[in-house]
Amino acid sequence: MSSPSVVTEPLHLVLGDEELLVERAMWAAVGAARAADPEAELRRVKVSELTPPELAEMLSPSLFAEARVLVLEAAQDAGKEIAEALLSHAKDPVDGVTLVVVHSGGGRSKHAKELPKELRKLGARVTECAKVTKPAEREAFVKDEIRRAGGKANAAAVSALIETVGSDLRELSAAATQLVADTGGKVDETAVRRYHRGRAEVTGFAVAEKAVPGDRAAALEALRWAVQLGVPHVLIADALADSVRTIGRVAAGGGRNDPFRLAGELGMPAWKVKKALAQSRGWSPTSLAAALQAVAEVNADVKGMAADATYALERTVLRLVELRGQRP
Repeated sequence: MSSPSVVTEPLHLVLGDEELLVERAMWAAVGAARAADPEAELRRVKVSELTPPELAEMLSPSLFAEARVLVLEAAQDAGKEIAEALLSHAKDPVDGVTLVVVHSGGGRSKHAKELPKELRKLGARVTECAKVTKPAEREAFVKDEIRRAGGKANAAAVSALIETVGSDLRELSAAATQLVADTGGKVDETAVRRYHRGRAEVTGFAVAEKAVPGDRAAALEALRWAVQLGVPHVLIADALADSVRTIGRVAAGGGRNDPFRLAGELGMPAWKVKKALAQSRGWSPTSLAAALQAVAEVNADVKGMAADATYALERTVLRLVELRGQRP
């Protein structure tokens, strides 16, 4: 039976293609509907599998006025007819029916591309779920996850967690929640290193930390362990690129006498600037330019250009070690 004290919103738009965030937003909409009526029926269907008459049937009033939640997934694949049918319902929703439209933000057709704009106009509750790609966005996500779990963390702890766990949001979320539980809510870098010591030894960042200072043997050993234990090639390539780019930015900014000022100018944590300044010794503008080219090439290699991604990474590690020792 529905609860008259709970007001439900009949139209939701989940916009973006970050899988974890999309799933959370969808279930949040379902939860809101079930807060009003715990027996609300849930149906999930891809737009491409529907015809306008089938959609109309799913959204029509029921004989006994049972509450329903219909989740229309992959709305970016909607054709003209189904898009028009969807908007027609959204303009005049049926009581007790909650419609959740999941849309990547793109679209194969004009009508699919315009769906988010039209649904916004109709007053849809919008949840943005854009892909998390930038380091700052990933750091903000981890901070929010720790806060959601009831904990607190400083910048060094957040960076260390990303460094040891990687960029997958599901794994970062699980790790953040576990750390809060294990530390009583106070998450610092020491705790991260302690609880993730095993993984820290085989991440892409561990490979990069050995390669950019020119430690050939340690870098190759770290790379081989990382590959053997299943660290994705693309994450290793990303870590190499991130380290080289960070050294380049820090070296170009100067600031050896005042790393805190440089940290503010670059929008980076001071500890990361100090670390990059130490790593920049032995690198020249010429060798850094060549290193940037090398990490750009391996990024393409691990995404399908090379026949052997592991060999491409090993070649790049050796190239970075070689460049590190070159004189201007």
